[in-house]
Amino acid sequence: MESSSFDRLAVVRRWARVRGVRRTLASALVLGALLAPASAQALDYAPVDRPGPALSVPQTQLEASLTCSAGVSGAAVAPVLLVPGTGVDPATNYSWNWERSLTNTLHIPWCAVTLPGKTLGDIQLSGEYVVNAIRTMHAMSGRKIAIMGHSQGGMLPRWALRFWPDTRAMVDDVIGFAATNHGTTASPDPACLPECPAAHHQQYAGSNFNAALNSIQETFPGISYTEVYTHTDQVVTPNADDNGSSSVHGGGGDITNVAIQDICPTDLAEHTAIGTTDPVAYALAADALSHPGPASKAAVLGLTPALCLQLFQPGVNLLTVALDEAVAAATLLNNYANAPRVAGEPPLRCYVFAAGCDAGVAYTQSTHRKAKCKRRKSKHRHHHHKHKHKHKHKHKHCGKKKKHRN
Repeated sequence: MESSSFDRLAVVRRWARVRGVRRTLASALVLGALLAPASAQALDYAPVDRPGPALSVPQTQLEASLTCSAGVSGAAVAPVLLVPGTGVDPATNYSWNWERSLTNTLHIPWCAVTLPGKTLGDIQLSGEYVVNAIRTMHAMSGRKIAIMGHSQGGMLPRWALRFWPDTRAMVDDVIGFAATNHGTTASPDPACLPECPAAHHQQYAGSNFNAALNSIQETFPGISYTEVYTHTDQVVTPNADDNGSSSVHGGGGDITNVAIQDICPTDLAEHTAIGTTDPVAYALAADALSHPGPASKAAVLGLTPALCLQLFQPGVNLLTVALDEAVAAATLLNNYANAPRVAGEPPLRCYVFAAGCDAGVAYTQSTHRKAKCKRRKSKHRHHHHKHKHKHKHKHKHCGKKKKHRN
């Protein structure tokens, strides 16, 4: 869109109104939980090279969830998989920004995956949709793909890569905008009381889901990771430096963890803007897509100061951005209001654990705990079987009281 004759003052005034909408949208996105999740540190997780489980979602549903632009089949460059954030679908998140810029500015074909429950349900189930999308796009294009996501959408591909190792050879880049890679410590959203959608529980810092996601190693060789975050994020916290929630470390692969303020110190884009309209986040992602490896901070710094004067990323229509964001906010709030709610995070699936899924038994976190309790009780009885005095003893986490000889 031509904007040279556009009145700059009018843009600034409209931007001020848009920021009010953003604050409403971001407030609704705050991820929280009523209760602190149970500790998962004692669990034994699946080895990183164990083949992933068969997908439980019917293939017809998986296929219907993927929408692609022209040019993905036999693509000349790595096509991009767009993964939406919590509470929205790809159209709400990307149709008015990234889909346009990928097609018209970067000339990169793309697909977008629609996740169940408007990305508010069990993230483990959503992960199966991403696994299928990676496999499908890789087969269509005949080459490695790139994955780009905002908030939960920036973190979710890492779940697929962690527990379905066959997908790693199919992915060249993972690009996250304010990704919830290590959960958030932000105060629980009052709208969550007394219950939250499942995905909110799972993205709280210290959740069992989060511990499993980051178990053993966070990244993998052969994949480039670009994690873009903002110091003014009020939803995914902390993000003060590259030890914050969004950054990833260790395990292999090339990694760039970068704040938009590392490029433009006065950029105040918050959680919503960084994945939809911020020109600095766009420049970092576009750089990552343009060459092997993750984004080059030095290369993007070379675009300043002109980059820091831009209001929006390519693809955003200056005349309709206020309406686009208002529609996104209203859609999110409606999706959130109608989402199923639960008191705590869903149990971890059997494939997450080292013991795996035994003969089709639903080996969840609950049964893992019961098995550990059974072993502990057996050991306790063996150790005390010679003593005559009886008393009741209740093992921590084991539920029922048993009589033991003391």
